[in-house]
Amino acid sequence: MLDSPTIQAIADELATAESDRTTVPLLTARHPGMTVEDSYAVQRVWVERGLAAGRRLVGRKIGLTSKVMQQATGITEPDYGAIFADMVYETGSVIPFDQYSNVRIEVELAFVLDRPLAGPDVTLFDVLDATKYVVPALEILSSRIELQGRTIVDTISDNAAMGGMVVGGRPVAVDAVDLRWVGALLYRNETIEESGVAAAVLDHPAAGVAWLANKLAQHGTRLEAGDIVLAGSFTRPMWVERGDTIHADYGTLGAVTCRFL
Repeated sequence: MLDSPTIQAIADELATAESDRTTVPLLTARHPGMTVEDSYAVQRVWVERGLAAGRRLVGRKIGLTSKVMQQATGITEPDYGAIFADMVYETGSVIPFDQYSNVRIEVELAFVLDRPLAGPDVTLFDVLDATKYVVPALEILSSRIELQGRTIVDTISDNAAMGGMVVGGRPVAVDAVDLRWVGALLYRNETIEESGVAAAVLDHPAAGVAWLANKLAQHGTRLEAGDIVLAGSFTRPMWVERGDTIHADYGTLGAVTCRFL
């Protein structure tokens, strides 16, 4: 495993890339022995610095849960990242394009918890029992590490490429709809670019939340009541340019929209 000064140095490098809207070369190319646990250590440094600066942690994102996302990235296991309050937008927001690097959009469901979830051995049914409601969301991906040749180690270090999220539509109880069959049409500038159903996320979007709770237990923490959990994308990431208007139609669950300027 990498030593603490190296972990801190990588976190410094990624912080500079985030503030300058630049990308850094692959970490795995420069640190060939870097492990998944090393990458989560880098991410923890980033989270701790955010908390020390007064940012408020409001939840987690899960990435790489669907086959389409794994194929798009060449990565074959899920990962997670942190969500701060200042990363959450309401539907209809105008979002500064220059705030992010390599900007892409994903279609997801967000679980809002009514009770804590602590692994190990959390099941899909535990997740459904602990969820207050589920709501449509978009994830804004922002990569501070070059994209070509990334491994999961690079992605986790980069807070799982989390940039922000947009929440909208109609919140529903977990038993109000069959969450597996929640579908969405993703539009860019009035043209459909992607579509999918939530069962693409590990056969059920709640399964990703169960995976997350169990993974967090390995790192000595848990999901808290009130946390927002982005459960994973069920479409491929869609590239976004300055000036684009994004609209995701979730049918009976409503819609989420935003514009990048």
